Amino acid sequence: MLQTKYENLQALLRSYGSCLVAYSGGVDSVFLAYVAARVLKERSLAAIADSPSLPRSELDEALAIADSFGIPVRVLKTNEFSNADYLANPNNRCYFCKHELFTELAPLAKEGGFAVIAYGENASDIGDFRPGAKAATEFSVRAPLKETGFTKAEIRELSASLGLPTSEKPQMACLSSRIPYGEPVTVEKLGMIELAEKSIRDLGFHDVRVRHHELKLGSLARIEIGPEELPRFWADQLYGHVAKELKVIGYTHVTVDLDGYRRGSLNRVSASGTGPHAGRGSAAAHPEKTAR
Repeated sequence: MLQTKYENLQALLRSYGSCLVAYSGGVDSVFLAYVAARVLKERSLAAIADSPSLPRSELDEALAIADSFGIPVRVLKTNEFSNADYLANPNNRCYFCKHELFTELAPLAKEGGFAVIAYGENASDIGDFRPGAKAATEFSVRAPLKETGFTKAEIRELSASLGLPTSEKPQMACLSSRIPYGEPVTVEKLGMIELAEKSIRDLGFHDVRVRHHELKLGSLARIEIGPEELPRFWADQLYGHVAKELKVIGYTHVTVDLDGYRRGSLNRVSASGTGPHAGRGSAAAHPEKTAR
């Protein structure tokens, strides 16, 4: 079954004749860019968008993977931070980001003679709220992984068999996704978030999000760590060290969400109309687990 899907993906990419892949260094885009490069060779190019919403470590890693696996790649500077609609951070912020990306990719594709622009949306994304998909439709961008029925789990499985280092990589949305909808996105906030997450990952944690909340008395970092990793965070008494590090970065308050990392938690907070301390799982309900 999986081998058949893989063969169908190769056939679909081959039918394009040439392809420009929107590349991010994540699980889906690495897999897609790798297969496209194998099938289309020099008629394939990966393009990664560089902006303040992309952590430097992610850019470096994405370029290193491309180099290691012979994936031709181009770095593009995108200008979503010049768009007031993006900076206002509405719930369709991703639309403005993807629209800017595809606006930059379209002339690159034309210049390079690439017949198709493709990106890494897959079958597991069907039914999710994905405003970026609207931008893809507007620019006629293809989603070959979705079209051939690849789920996220299948992409990880096949990536492992191909030796791709992203097979077990945690999902990594852009840094702007750490800011609640309706709170403005700024370069300063993203810089704080990037440093905060790096300081926690440097301690050996993998599934990490630092949600950035603006309060009347300063900024609050709400840390989400993968539920499987939370016991070590408490057992090794790392919370004091992390609190100190994040306050040096500029956070006034540091708290840990006892529910742990879960995808789209800010969506639920926004939908409920409550603040960062709402819900039974909030660390604010357990002051002994909250560093202030």
